[in-house]
Amino acid sequence: MRLKSRFHVKSGVTDLWDYVREPRPFRWTLLLLSAMIPAGALLALSQESHLRPPDPPKVTFINTFAEGRTDEEILLSNIENQRRKEAREAERAELLERKVEAYKTLGRATGLDVDEMAREAELENAREAAEAEARQREYYQAGETVAAGTE
Repeated sequence: MRLKSRFHVKSGVTDLWDYVREPRPFRWTLLLLSAMIPAGALLALSQESHLRPPDPPKVTFINTFAEGRTDEEILLSNIENQRRKEAREAERAELLERKVEAYKTLGRATGLDVDEMAREAELENAREAAEAEARQREYYQAGETVAAGTE
């Protein structure tokens, strides 16, 4: 059923006029109230308002280093941080190796060929690393091309 055939403006206006002409108590009051509600809503929504911009953020700088550090002190702290980082990475690698060995032990206990699974995992890891390196090389070459085009 088409929407156009269902609604006719002329018949709607005629029905409204017939309803308004009937002698009912408070008809003009209700008609005025019915017209004022949407008019009031439109008036309230159409008021122009000006919002002030937000206050700029207050930045507090946290300085964890001594202010007068020499280059030698900076170098020593960098070396110490690198040592700590390498120790954490070695500990993670050891934990990962222990985890792999535990899974291999579990696999052997359940009758799985863990050596074949390890070879497949190594091949998969090598393939993923090669793909990541190829993507990296592609991005690097694309970046060089864009940089060369802007010069």
